[in-house]
Amino acid sequence: MKKPNFENVSVHDPSIIKTNDSYYIVGSHAMFAKSSDLIQWEQLASSINTDIMFENVREELVEDFKYAKTNTMWASDLVQLKDGKYYLYYCLCEGNSPLSALGVAVSDSIEGPYKKVETFLHSGTSPQFGKTYDATRHPNVIDPNVFYDKDGKLWMVYGSYSGGIYILEMDETTGLPKERNTYGKHLLGGNHARIEAPYIQYHSETDYYYLFTSFGGLTADGGYNLRVARSKNPDGPYEDISGNKMDSVKGKAGTTFDDLSIQDYGNKVIGNFLYEPDDGLTNAGYVSPGHNSTYCDEKSGKYFAIFHTRFPNSGEIHEVRVHQLLFTESGWPVMVPLRYGEETIADYKKNQIGLEFKAILFEKEISDAVSEPQMIHLTSDGKIQGELEGNWQLSDKNTSKDSIITINNTTYKGRFISAWDEYQEQQAMTFTGLSDNGLPIYLIEVRK
Repeated sequence: MKKPNFENVSVHDPSIIKTNDSYYIVGSHAMFAKSSDLIQWEQLASSINTDIMFENVREELVEDFKYAKTNTMWASDLVQLKDGKYYLYYCLCEGNSPLSALGVAVSDSIEGPYKKVETFLHSGTSPQFGKTYDATRHPNVIDPNVFYDKDGKLWMVYGSYSGGIYILEMDETTGLPKERNTYGKHLLGGNHARIEAPYIQYHSETDYYYLFTSFGGLTADGGYNLRVARSKNPDGPYEDISGNKMDSVKGKAGTTFDDLSIQDYGNKVIGNFLYEPDDGLTNAGYVSPGHNSTYCDEKSGKYFAIFHTRFPNSGEIHEVRVHQLLFTESGWPVMVPLRYGEETIADYKKNQIGLEFKAILFEKEISDAVSEPQMIHLTSDGKIQGELEGNWQLSDKNTSKDSIITINNTTYKGRFISAWDEYQEQQAMTFTGLSDNGLPIYLIEVRK
């Protein structure tokens, strides 16, 4: 495998679309970027002041800026509907309150210019649908994700904090909601719980819809982390690995940002971690990774998570990262520990696995704590020794059957995969797995 030539961009809340052999990501503040391979990215716009998608965004969305009392845009989403046109679902929000507007603009070209069709949802002061807005149970109308289900129906999932995450069935001929007098169906969250950035991915082999959300706060000290639940139906109900019904997950009544009420729910996919022990200088690792989108490459069958992340000892600087997702035998997504570098999973023999590994274990708590690597040794007779102890088992069908890591009496089921380690500047074996209570583990081989 050749060394990937990574080119990084900064797009907060990246939402992905592939068209004309290129991947595009659009995010908050009209940030926009493209890539041909998910590895080398080109920045097309870095802020709303460099926006290329509208001829004049201030004029096009003048009423929305005025309503939301903001001078920027928040997390957008792009989708190509069956008419071949590109639909940009935009949102604007005051920020310190759920005073928001969400609408759609359309273009014949992926790069625009886009023309506003309609702003169709409001939150905050608006008595939409003749109802007085209640921020504990009505959604903040931002963070849209529009997608087709397996039967060709169009949906929009959306929401952030406030009353939680909601879903609406959409009319693909107009790009607008089928029902115009409702916020839709509640999926999870409420009472101002810090849950946002919903994104739904269907997997044809498991026949599940996976609802990805970000828990916690997005700043470097906010404990942002990515979680997932699943359902047989696009509009739920969604459950985590423990069978918890996500539509009942919300903050305690009368509270704001009550992380204790929500932190035990949803499978954690990724959170704060370091590749190297913390010396106060390294930025090798991720801090507050989240607000993801996903993509399935139909030709290769690979699934990807695309998200923004901050970095240790680096303040609020953020960049986009792409990681491959693998699926366990029980049908749960787990994330490859190293960023995507064209790696492909394979069946391995024991002598290909390696001996020395960094082990990164995660907890369910939502905090600014950063998981640090612990050194372990995988012995040829299936033992794990070092800073952690346990045992390991390599599946003879690692591409389709779970390999197993047991550490401190906790069993993680997942897959080994060889990937490019940009810090060691060479190929390294990794393991990604999930415990029965929804916690991930990453192993990264230390090559001499």
